[in-house]
Amino acid sequence: MTTDYISFKKTGYFSELICDYLEESDALKTFYYNFPKLENFKNQIESKQSSFSSNTRSVLVKALQKQYKDVNISQPTLLNINALSNNNTFTVTTGHQLNLFTGPLYFLYKIASTINLAKTLKQEYSNYNFVPVYWMATEDHDFDEINYFNFKGKKVQWPRQASGAVGELSNEGLESVFEVFSKVLGLGNNAETLRQLFESAYLKNNNLADATRYLANTLFADYGLVILDANDKHLKELFIPFMKEELVDQTAYKFVTETSKELNSLTTNYKVQVNPREINLFYLAEGLRERIVFEDNTYKVINTKLSWSSSEIKKELLAHPERFSPNVIMRPLYQEVILPNLCYIGGGGELAYWLQLKSYFEKMKVTFPMLLLRNSVLVKTEKQAEKQEKLGLSNADLFLKQEALIQKKTKQLSAIEIDFSTQKIHLKEQFKELHKLAKQTDKSFLGAVSAQERKQIKGLEHLEKRLMKAQKRKLSTQLNKVKMLQNELFPNQSLQERNTNFSELYLEFGDELIPTLIKKLKPLKRDFTVLTI
Repeated sequence: MTTDYISFKKTGYFSELICDYLEESDALKTFYYNFPKLENFKNQIESKQSSFSSNTRSVLVKALQKQYKDVNISQPTLLNINALSNNNTFTVTTGHQLNLFTGPLYFLYKIASTINLAKTLKQEYSNYNFVPVYWMATEDHDFDEINYFNFKGKKVQWPRQASGAVGELSNEGLESVFEVFSKVLGLGNNAETLRQLFESAYLKNNNLADATRYLANTLFADYGLVILDANDKHLKELFIPFMKEELVDQTAYKFVTETSKELNSLTTNYKVQVNPREINLFYLAEGLRERIVFEDNTYKVINTKLSWSSSEIKKELLAHPERFSPNVIMRPLYQEVILPNLCYIGGGGELAYWLQLKSYFEKMKVTFPMLLLRNSVLVKTEKQAEKQEKLGLSNADLFLKQEALIQKKTKQLSAIEIDFSTQKIHLKEQFKELHKLAKQTDKSFLGAVSAQERKQIKGLEHLEKRLMKAQKRKLSTQLNKVKMLQNELFPNQSLQERNTNFSELYLEFGDELIPTLIKKLKPLKRDFTVLTI
């Protein structure tokens, strides 16, 4: 088993904004509070401790105890839930959609990063307790984003129509998905374990939230992971003042829009991840999650006949806070209001929109958490690592776009020099003399010399391309092996972690998979991990 690292920047798969954040660019420092270094957590702890109430802790613990009432809870998780009552206990949190059978691999990496950060903090700050939390995105309504997973190049999909919050969605119809998945799994103990896991999660639970909780709990319970469904009336009661201000003053829109402009002004390469609405709340009902808008002095739910006056919607909010759902702009604030949280761990896109929120948090007087890029991992088998070595490929080579990789390997393998740079330099030197001569005559001759230079340089470039093409044909056997290996590790020419489901790796590594990730991933190391198991 070996571990190697490559900088996020050198992978070519991460935005300039995220790479600059990881390098602690001075230009970005006003957009966050504390950078996630071990020594900075002391200040974060003090800030959160002074602002988080014991009443909120009590409501949180009761909500979690209720949610775990029918769950086979592990001792480490039970201890962590109870510890949240204490003023010296804090959380580190990641969030993710309720993807079918966890979706892409990075679901595992998010949670492993969160567990490992909690362990690391406990070692450094032993007087405090740190609880890893997985925030289930039960209120999302983008069913098409979560109703499938990829297995060995095939899409295993749940073919049904859905509306409203996905967490409450019935698991009806997943029997047919189980049958399809079960057939393609093949034989063996690891395949049987995956069958039982899918069946127990989805066919023995009533809705998608319960199924996802079962799945995450089974995979990570030994590590004390606490799984939270924030679509809870009592938790939303804590958020009523913030939702009321949003309805009345549209605070998020004002502050996030201004911060987004500031980010954009730094460089055109920083892309705004999300744009705030004037009201950043949805209305929830059975089979319904639609935006709330304010038009003609009336609050309305789009695509419905629901409407209220200003006084009526305030009464509705007080009586039924569970019917109000924060969107992507307000969900982070909701998280930090109800959790004693120190750090949010997410992917590049998530961190990009969190960087738009600090001034909004300041306005609402809520402590802004640390933002940590989750571990990213490329997992190779020993067999794949042996192939890589035989082909003379470095880990950095594997991250190249395939055409660039093939060009590089062709030049390395070719017995003929394919680079015509020397000839181009020699040609340009010759034309320097012709240009001197041309300047002594009329302008038409000077133009003719320049045109001839461009033509001959272009001719050399054409010959260079022809030679490259010929050598690719000649070396096709070796180059096809390079392509095959890269395609195995980068399916669809994208990162393995964004495409492959954990079940593929589980078939290969079995029960060793998650303990290996917990052992090897270092959440505060700012590099992409290449892991050979």
